[in-house]
Amino acid sequence: MTRTVVMIMAGGKGSRLGPLTCHRAKPGVPFAGRYRIIDFVLSNFVNSGYRRIYVLTQYMASSLIKHINRNWHLGGLDHFIEIAPAQMRMGSHWYRGTADAIYQNVNLIRDSRADLVAVFGGDHVYKFDVRQMQDRHMELGADLTIAACPVPREQATAFGVIQVDEAGRIIGFQEKPDDPTPIPGRPDTCLVSMGNYLFGADELVDALAADIADPDSSHDFGKDVIPAMLANGKRLYAYDFGENRVSGEPEGSIPYWRDVGTIESYVAANMDVRSPMPTLNMYNRRWRIRSAQRDYPPARFTREAGSREVSVDDSLVCEGSIVVSAELHRTLLGYDCYVHNGAEVHDSILLSGCNVGAGAALRNVLLDKNCHIAPGARIGFDSAEDRRRFPFITPGGTVVLPKGTLVPESGPVEFAGDMGPMLENDPATADAMARLDGYYTVGARGRHSYESSGPRYSKYRR
Repeated sequence: MTRTVVMIMAGGKGSRLGPLTCHRAKPGVPFAGRYRIIDFVLSNFVNSGYRRIYVLTQYMASSLIKHINRNWHLGGLDHFIEIAPAQMRMGSHWYRGTADAIYQNVNLIRDSRADLVAVFGGDHVYKFDVRQMQDRHMELGADLTIAACPVPREQATAFGVIQVDEAGRIIGFQEKPDDPTPIPGRPDTCLVSMGNYLFGADELVDALAADIADPDSSHDFGKDVIPAMLANGKRLYAYDFGENRVSGEPEGSIPYWRDVGTIESYVAANMDVRSPMPTLNMYNRRWRIRSAQRDYPPARFTREAGSREVSVDDSLVCEGSIVVSAELHRTLLGYDCYVHNGAEVHDSILLSGCNVGAGAALRNVLLDKNCHIAPGARIGFDSAEDRRRFPFITPGGTVVLPKGTLVPESGPVEFAGDMGPMLENDPATADAMARLDGYYTVGARGRHSYESSGPRYSKYRR
C-alpha cells in the first residue's frame, strides 16, 4: 500500500483580509458562522481516508492551534493530526517561502518513510476527494501533480498559470504573470494552480535540496521549485479539479473551490453557503465538514410583548443565537449572537458573540467576533458617514468591523484595547486607521467576550 504523508501549509498571514487577520492566521479565520477555514482541508483529507497529517504553522497561530488541538483528534495506531510550528531547524530564520517551510520540516517526511507527500494550502474553501488525485498521479507515474482549475483571464494574475499538452502534462508554468497565457481556444480563460501538490517523496526532497542550495531562490514552490523541476525534465501533470467527484454530491454538480484571499471573496463565499440554493453544500452527510462541537442550545426566535414578529428570510442562524422581534434578511448569523427588539440586519455576516442593540440597522456589514452595536446605530445606509467613522470598507461598500469593536449610535467607534495597537501597527491595516485621523477611541476592554447570549437573554428579556 502506498504510504502518503500530508503537509498542510497554515502559516500564512493573509494580509488582504486585513482586519480579520491582524490577530490570527488566515486558516484560523471563522467561516460560515460555525467553522474555520482550516476545517475544509482537514475534512477533505479525513474524508478521503488520510490519517497522517501535519499542519505547519507560523504567523499568529495561537487560536488556530487551540482550535485543532481541541477539536481534531484521530484515534488509532499511526493516525494523527499534529501541529508542526516553525522552529528554525535550518538556521536562524523563520520560513522564507512555501518551499522553505517544507524543507525545514523535511525530517518529518524522512521519518514517515512515505512514498508520496501531499502539500496542500490551508486557506481555501472547497470540497475535494484527494484520493482521486492520488490515483491519477500513480497512473501517470508523475513526479509532481498539481491540482488545477480554470478561472477568468483577468483573475489569473493572482495565481500560477499552467500550460499543458493533450495528455495533461505540464509544458509551461507562469507564477502570477502580468500577461497570463490563456487556454488554447479559450482566450478569456486560464488554467491555474490551486496551490495543492502531490509529490513523489524522493523527488520532493531532491527538489528542495536543490532549491535551498540556490542563493538566488526565493524558496517558493510557484516561483522557484516548480519551474526548476519543469526545466529539469521532471514529469509534471495537472489534475483537473473539474473531474473530481465527492461522495454524496448530486449528479452533475460542479465542484466548489474558492480562494478567500480578499474580503470580497470571503464575503462572497460566506454568502454562497447562505444562498437559497447553496453552491457549497454543507448538508452532505457523506462528506461532512467537521469543526468544533459546541454545547450551546438551539437558536431561539422570540417575539417581545407588544412588538412585531421575528422576520427571517434567506438567512442562516447558528446555535446559541437569539433573535427578538427583529429582521434578518440574506444574513449569516454566527453562534452565540443576540439581535434585539426592532433591529434590522440585511445582507450581512456576523461572526460569533456579536450583540446588535434594539432598533439598530445594519446593511452590507461584516462583523468579526464579539462586536457590539449600540441601540439605534445605523451602518451601511450613508456611505459618506460610514467612511468618516469606519476605517475598513471594501470597494463594493461592505463595512468591516474588527474583533471586539463597539459602535455607538453616533460619534467615533471604540476598538478593543488589545486590537487598537495591532490595527495601528500592522502594515495591512495601518493606512486605513491613519485615514480616520484619530477619529476613534481605544477602550480598556479586550477583544474577547465574557458574556454569552444566555446571560444577555436573562438581562434584557421582559
